[in-house]
Amino acid sequence: MTDDPTTPAAGTPVSKDAPVKPVTPAVPPNLGGKTTSAAVAPRRPAAAKKVADDTSPLLSRRHWLGLAWGSFTAASAAALAATGRFMFPNVLNEPPQQFKIGFPDEYVPGVDERWKVRYGVWIVRTPSDIVQEASGFYALISVCTHLGCTPNWLSAEVKFKCPCHGSGFRPTGVNFEGPAPRPLERARIVLAEDGQILVDKARKFQFELGQWADPESFLRS
Repeated sequence: MTDDPTTPAAGTPVSKDAPVKPVTPAVPPNLGGKTTSAAVAPRRPAAAKKVADDTSPLLSRRHWLGLAWGSFTAASAAALAATGRFMFPNVLNEPPQQFKIGFPDEYVPGVDERWKVRYGVWIVRTPSDIVQEASGFYALISVCTHLGCTPNWLSAEVKFKCPCHGSGFRPTGVNFEGPAPRPLERARIVLAEDGQILVDKARKFQFELGQWADPESFLRS
C-alpha cells in the first residue's frame, strides 16, 4: 500500500493546528447500466387497497348489498301479494237475507227473540195487527231508526228499548219515546212451499210510507 505523504505516519503526533484534509467518499465503479442482486432490493407485492366501505365499523359493503337486495325482494313480494289480493273480492260472512224460521204452530202470541242474534229480526205473533186488522205474524228488523243501534225487548215493560239513546218502540214497532224519527221496519214474511215461515230481509216495509198494508209485510194465520 502506498503511503499518502499528506497522512501522518502511525504513532506520529498530530498537531492541533495542522490542517485536516477532507475525506472524499469512494466512488463506486462504473457499472455501465448493469444491475446486481445486491444493488436492487426485491419488490414486495403491493398490499390490496382497502375500500373505505369495507372498513365501516357497522356493516361491510357486502352486508349492505345483501340488506338492500333483501329489502327489494321483500317489497316486491308484498307488492305482488297486494296485487293478487286485489284480484279476489272480500268474502263477508254475513247472514243470509232470506231464511226459514220454522212452522207457524211453533210460535205463541208475543215477541219471539230466537232469531235476533242470528238474523237480526224479531218474530211477533199478534191476535190483531194495527194495519192488517187480522191475526198473524210480522217480522220486525232489530235496527233502531235513530242511529242504527240494536234495541232490547223489555217484556216487563212490553216495549223495545234502544240502549244507545233511549228510543222506545211498542210491540207493533211504532216509536213513542226518544229521538227515533219513525217506527221500526218490517221484513217480508210469507209461507214457503214446505209450509215453513220464510223471512226475506232484502225487502223492507216502512209504516210512514203506508207499506205495512202490503200483503207480504204480514202473514195471516
